[in-house]
Amino acid sequence: MRKKTTEVPERPGSEPTRRNPTQQRSRERQERILAVATQLIATKGSDQVKMSEIAERSEISIGSLYQYFPDKSSVIRTLAERYNAQSRRCIEGALSAVEDAQGLRTAYAQLLDLYYEIVLATPAMRDIWSGMQADKQLLELELEESRVAGALLAKAMLRVNPDSDAQQVADAAFLIWQLGEATMRLAISCAPEEGRRLVDVFKRMSLREIMEPVTINMPDS
Repeated sequence: MRKKTTEVPERPGSEPTRRNPTQQRSRERQERILAVATQLIATKGSDQVKMSEIAERSEISIGSLYQYFPDKSSVIRTLAERYNAQSRRCIEGALSAVEDAQGLRTAYAQLLDLYYEIVLATPAMRDIWSGMQADKQLLELELEESRVAGALLAKAMLRVNPDSDAQQVADAAFLIWQLGEATMRLAISCAPEEGRRLVDVFKRMSLREIMEPVTINMPDS
């Protein structure tokens, strides 16, 4: 007879695969896991959170937890992807309507203010960012999201200034967004008054580049 084998839940160190729940009960369990993880990360920081603690607080076995999230990086990645999706919707909604210089200035300034308020109201975001910096794959996720956001900003900039050098605009927009992420991390690590000032300084600095992009040098006729 063929010996019956027992499936062993995936453990950290194996190829990470994340379960995609389709049944209502599974989705509810996943949401509970993520809610618990968010609370623990906000309280203790991502480095101090253990998978066993997430499982205990979620009232599931460690084996069941690994079926949904094979390691802590996959938990952090899922939370980051959700925050990124929320941010992207805000960015698309604000910049898609930009048609002139004043609209671009207003939309960008309001986006920075809104983003700062969101991260202030979501303490776990700082520690999720911290966890991403120590993981190469998660860091690549952050960079890719900055490229996406930068492309949306560049598209709006080129609508307002169609004679600009498209490549330089794209590079500037990518850099502005990545530096914006770093500014937000710094700002929420400071006292609220200082953090607000830092965001305002970055806004002024970046707006100078956004509103006066490099134009293409047209050949003399």
